[in-house]
Amino acid sequence: QVQFVESGGGLVHSGGSLRLSCVAPGLFLDYYAVGWFRQAPGKEREGVACSSASDGSTVLADSVKGRFTVSRDNAKNTVYLQMNSVEREDTAVYYCAADLERRRCSTGWGTLSYWGQGTQVTVSP
Repeated sequence: QVQFVESGGGLVHSGGSLRLSCVAPGLFLDYYAVGWFRQAPGKEREGVACSSASDGSTVLADSVKGRFTVSRDNAKNTVYLQMNSVEREDTAVYYCAADLERRRCSTGWGTLSYWGQGTQVTVSP
């Protein structure tokens, strides 16, 4: 069963940085836009960032613009989320998923698949 494996989460102080990684063994990321999502306790899952396969473009949620960046290394089948200037509100479990209908990120999402187990990010005061 193909799925992403997320890593890099942990405990970080407010204002600090983390870099999350997600790798998908056996999945060719060249074919898919890949999104980072997060879900905080008691809240719905939300899209945070998207990395396009087609042209390298990215899309970031307004809540993380200017603080987070997303990038990928297709040769390593890996997508990264660089989190800078983290805030308490960034505390959540972070997940990756591939958009099966798109190679280029746009507003909204198509069919998302290959969800991983997630990695916990906790931001302390």
